[in-house]
Amino acid sequence: GAGENWDAVVRHACDAGYRGLENLALIPGTVGAAPVQNIGAYGAELAQVLHDLTAYDRHQGAFVTLSNAQCHFAYRDSIFKQQPARFIITRVRLLLSRTAPFRLGYGELARVLGDVEERELSSGQVAETITRLRQAKLPDPNELPNAGSFFKNPVVGPEHYARLKAAEPDLVAFADGTDFKLAAGWLIERCGWKGYRNERVGVHNRQALVLVNHGCGTGADILALATEIRQDVARRFAVTLEIEPRVWGPDS
Repeated sequence: GAGENWDAVVRHACDAGYRGLENLALIPGTVGAAPVQNIGAYGAELAQVLHDLTAYDRHQGAFVTLSNAQCHFAYRDSIFKQQPARFIITRVRLLLSRTAPFRLGYGELARVLGDVEERELSSGQVAETITRLRQAKLPDPNELPNAGSFFKNPVVGPEHYARLKAAEPDLVAFADGTDFKLAAGWLIERCGWKGYRNERVGVHNRQALVLVNHGCGTGADILALATEIRQDVARRFAVTLEIEPRVWGPDS
């Protein structure tokens, strides 16, 4: 059901020997919220395993079943994000496997598990590894208020990537079809923002993608900081960072 805790579902699937959700361990929220953002982490995303879902369509006044294709999934996007007032997700069906290869080629995960033979791993072990990686660099929102990754990883064409790589040889990027997905956290850190803080808000000192509230900040404070960061990244790299969380309010 849509009200189930997402991480609990990941653990249940791993305990049962299924593969496909392990890279999405420890992502906060519910099952019903997962398709809205097309949640993803460490080289995997929900769209790769979602078969279909049931939702109440407020336009039709009826329950409908949407296939994976009908969800219009894209990077951190879906029909539910594009039409936020239309659907109320009530059930999600996942297509998992006991034999699908693990996705271990992404960043830190590759450094930790890249040399381990796949036959020596279980989905539970991969999930636990990702849990440790996330806990090591992401602040607990119950202790330090944050919305997780605040910016999407931008995608650039091959010519733009080549120019950036020539100027910044240690640029962190991943192939995305014929394009390249840049690590937004690296861009932000390169601009000197990692660990920045003022009296209200700041940038986390272990993960530059995460903006944090030090206790008395407002949404306007967070957005003002995000604007400064986006301007710096655009000036230095000619790259536009897109905010990942939804912004609600009269000025959004």
